[in-house]
Amino acid sequence: MEEGEACDDCECEIARLPEELLSAAISLTAPRDAFRAAAVSRAFRAAADSDAVWASFLPRDLPDLADGELSPAPPSKKDLFLRLSAGHYHLLPDRLKLDRETGAKCYVLSARALVIIWTCTPRYWRWIPLTDSRFTEAAELLSVCWLEILGNIDSRMLSPNSTYAAVLVFKIAEEFYQLDTVDATVNLGGSKSSREVALTRSRRRPEEEISAVLFPRTRADGWMEVELGEFFNEEGEDGNAREHQNLW
Repeated sequence: MEEGEACDDCECEIARLPEELLSAAISLTAPRDAFRAAAVSRAFRAAADSDAVWASFLPRDLPDLADGELSPAPPSKKDLFLRLSAGHYHLLPDRLKLDRETGAKCYVLSARALVIIWTCTPRYWRWIPLTDSRFTEAAELLSVCWLEILGNIDSRMLSPNSTYAAVLVFKIAEEFYQLDTVDATVNLGGSKSSREVALTRSRRRPEEEISAVLFPRTRADGWMEVELGEFFNEEGEDGNAREHQNLW
């Protein structure tokens, strides 16, 4: 038997399986697996693109979208998922976004939602408008000897049995000074993740001293981000995920 004939026979066998069975199996995976399954065969594509599969990847607590909120209206659950994972933040509550690979719920906290020490003191901080962000304003650091930022989120808002990373998104001015490494900590319940991260690449420290330091990367939108730590959100675990970075 030729190799091509064997592949055709396999496809015929798959085609005999009920689409409902294939859809049920694919819905137990993740969006990235559904994308791959759609490339296997025509039978898999029909099942992988079905509403039954993509409805399982949408959050159960997803609010009803008002008429006209999505224009044109998504023709399928897959199209809705793709649009909600592409950055349509105004369509979801609390700055929620869906991760395209896993379907996990991700949240973005504004600077106003964080606890930033001394932001009420104009000598140290000021609030500036933004035109290149989903948020309307940001906190700009002017001068401070003690940089401390805390963020908090209810773990029940997150996807269960999922690993999350706390990420700081920021920009650096053309002229800056005394921004070195910071100690970052992420807590959830009894678990704790700590690491040393950098806001810029220091020219004052030798390479051997910064080998374990995590450095920021520049995103496509021009902002920078650095991962502060990870935590696993176990199903049924109540509590607050708390991230904290401190620079003296």
